[in-house]
Amino acid sequence: MIEMEDKPKREPSTKMSILVFTAAIMMILTGVIVLQFDMHIVLLITLGFVCLVSVPLGYHLDDLIECMKKPLGRALSAMIIFIFIGIIIASLIFAGTMPALIYYGLQYITPKFFLPVGLVLCSLTALSIGTSWGAIGTMGLAMMGIGAGLGVPAPVTAGMVISGAFFGDKMSSISDSTNLAPAASGSTLYTHISAMWQTTFPSYLITLAAFTMIGFSYQGGTIDHSTIDLFLDTLRGQFDMNPVVLVPLAVLLILNLMKFPALPSMSIGSILAVIVAVFLQGYPVKEVIEGLNYGYVMPTGVDMVDQLLLRGGIQSMMYTFSLSCIAIAFGGVMENVGYLRKIVALVVSKVKSDRMMVPLVIVSTTIGTLTMGEVFLSIIVIGSLYKDTFKQRGLRPEMLSRLIEEGGTLTQPFIPWSTSGVFITATLGVTVGEYWKYSIMNYVNPLLSIVLAMFGVFILREGDKKETIFAKIIKMKKKGIEKNDS
Repeated sequence: MIEMEDKPKREPSTKMSILVFTAAIMMILTGVIVLQFDMHIVLLITLGFVCLVSVPLGYHLDDLIECMKKPLGRALSAMIIFIFIGIIIASLIFAGTMPALIYYGLQYITPKFFLPVGLVLCSLTALSIGTSWGAIGTMGLAMMGIGAGLGVPAPVTAGMVISGAFFGDKMSSISDSTNLAPAASGSTLYTHISAMWQTTFPSYLITLAAFTMIGFSYQGGTIDHSTIDLFLDTLRGQFDMNPVVLVPLAVLLILNLMKFPALPSMSIGSILAVIVAVFLQGYPVKEVIEGLNYGYVMPTGVDMVDQLLLRGGIQSMMYTFSLSCIAIAFGGVMENVGYLRKIVALVVSKVKSDRMMVPLVIVSTTIGTLTMGEVFLSIIVIGSLYKDTFKQRGLRPEMLSRLIEEGGTLTQPFIPWSTSGVFITATLGVTVGEYWKYSIMNYVNPLLSIVLAMFGVFILREGDKKETIFAKIIKMKKKGIEKNDS
């Protein structure tokens, strides 16, 4: 057997890195948006292109496969959640939990207050279970059903669900991204969460106010009572609406409030849901077990209801799972060959003001997700790339971790080929182009952070005392008065 000579590997030049990065993004945008090709194939072609141009740098096929394996290994725990989300969605539908949330919600939530109440419920769900995807697949799915019955457009409801779910995910101490960001930035979990509250709390208030105002347009005379009655009659005919069916979801929330790990919590919730499905709803055990893999497949005969119920199961997540594998492999090559590192180094060298580090990190993290298709990879890469720069500038690591979450966790739903963008579209049935403008929390938070930074607010430096937003505003006003007096 002839062994290939192990040539020394060279780092790409800055010019080459920019060209490769630009070409890759153009290939993805052209393939997905202009030509409307399948996203899997477009990413595979782009991955092949990046691998091909890396060969002259001394990389063999085995080397490039190693570049792909590293990030896939790091992201494995997050990807396993795909499987468990499919299982828990199916089990909660079989148990009647999801239908019951829609059933009771249609009876007691009015159109006027549906959006703000739904925002809070989705926020609390994600905060409790530590995953935006879990919240979207459970409470969010129920909200889509309630919204449809109340006459609220699906993109508006989806935007509300996404805003609440990603707020809760971002602020939950058991969220993967919330733990990953401080680990990648050199901060600690609770200093990271404390730093995030500074910009997240006012952003959430703005979001809540916005959805309250939007909700006013759906009050009085806009309820389609025939649609609501059809929903109620269909659900009541298909499931036993005994309040006991809510127990699996309640247990799931309690376990996560106790900071019980996400995967065991979802497993326990699924087991309880299976028990309820068999003993209360009367489904055969074999049918329920098969449903955990293939989803709930028993149509009610009513299209609107079927669109919400015929889903779930492990197989429903395989599209997202396979796309994630390709996207992460692509990101691994971009990261490990050095293309991203060169681009970031060039940009950082041009930034002189600490204030400009805020938009730089936010945009860099967004571009990282845009390139790699997976926010967990983007968090790891951007954290490691900027950690030393923040230390040299005397900026606190929790500021870096906060910015990474604002540019990564919150903006990922706006990228159609990201794992979150694909998951949301598959789960809620609404495309990125339809829901983005209503995902208010997801763009208000990073924009507010940038605006405040331009005024010197929440630029966290080593040795500075921690101040609330109100103290910062008072200090700014005092400085303005002093300038006027002088």
